[in-house]
Amino acid sequence: MTAMVQYDFDGTTAVVTGAASGIGRQTALEFARHGASVVVADVDDNGAAETVDLIADDGGEAVAVHTDVTEMSDVERMVETAVDEFGSLDYAVNNAGIGGAQEPIGDLDEADWERIVDINLNGVWRSLSAEVDHMVDQDGGVIVNMASVLGHVGFQNASAYVAAKHGVLGLTKTAAWEYADDDIRVNAVCPGFIETNMLEEGGITSDEQLRQEIAGRHSQNRLGEPEEIAAAVVWLCSDAASFTNGEPLTVDSGYRGI
Repeated sequence: MTAMVQYDFDGTTAVVTGAASGIGRQTALEFARHGASVVVADVDDNGAAETVDLIADDGGEAVAVHTDVTEMSDVERMVETAVDEFGSLDYAVNNAGIGGAQEPIGDLDEADWERIVDINLNGVWRSLSAEVDHMVDQDGGVIVNMASVLGHVGFQNASAYVAAKHGVLGLTKTAAWEYADDDIRVNAVCPGFIETNMLEEGGITSDEQLRQEIAGRHSQNRLGEPEEIAAAVVWLCSDAASFTNGEPLTVDSGYRGI
């Protein structure tokens, strides 16, 4: 489905959080296909190991590291793993996230709000903080934060998720200005609804009527594929996007919000 563009990432290292499945896994595979060594970071150790195996089977190099983005010590260890195993941290994709509880604002439990925001927004901040600390000393790098089309529009019964993804865009734009002089570019990708476990767990792909309704909000009348998002991420990290900074790149087939 996606064009087989080739970038030269030989001798570089990419870290991808939430890389045990879905968009994260496909992004890790895409980096490896273009020659990067990959740190596969996730709380799902079995899924992360499977991603590493898939990369190895395709001739690439990768290592898994248990990473809970709600723990600063974990994201710091993730960065250290990249440097210790492969010698550098050139690209970072902060993709880890959850859908979480689906309730109207007035019915949403405070603990659910805090968990969704802690993973989807605070987790990006923690990862970003650890990554830029190293990249400043290394004289540059590229970071991509995974936002969402719901970082631009509202969506019923998803207030915490929507708020967190809006926050990711603000964080991205601010970091891009703060670290441009250090030769660090920071962008975000805003996917539409993509065929992933998150949609399945949210009941969207298992409910055919809801699936068709959601698909129909995209101009191509379908859900996106993880490969299509991975291609956008890798492009942002490449020299082809050298003048792209602070950009919320929307990959959503013209999604119509509600």
